[in-house]
Amino acid sequence: MLFSNLNAVFLIGMPGGSEWIFILLAVVLLFGGKKIPELMKGIGKGVRDFNDAKTNVKNEIEEGMKEKDKEQEIKELKQQLEQKRAQEAQAQDLPK
Repeated sequence: MLFSNLNAVFLIGMPGGSEWIFILLAVVLLFGGKKIPELMKGIGKGVRDFNDAKTNVKNEIEEGMKEKDKEQEIKELKQQLEQKRAQEAQAQDLPK
């Protein structure tokens, strides 16, 4: 909401068709035709590394959640086992 209001005030937004052409021409003039493939390769490697790191963090979080769920399940099973043992002990004490 705030960002859209700032766009209206400062008249900024995403570049349109002619702006992209101007940006591409500026890049070609600044870096030259031979450097652009190296630049794109570096950008691609950076994006790939970012996505790999994002995936790793997501997997670690999911593993932590699964671990927590397993601990909770073990705790519940232990409680059920204790209840069953207590019931069996009561059942053995009754006939005497």
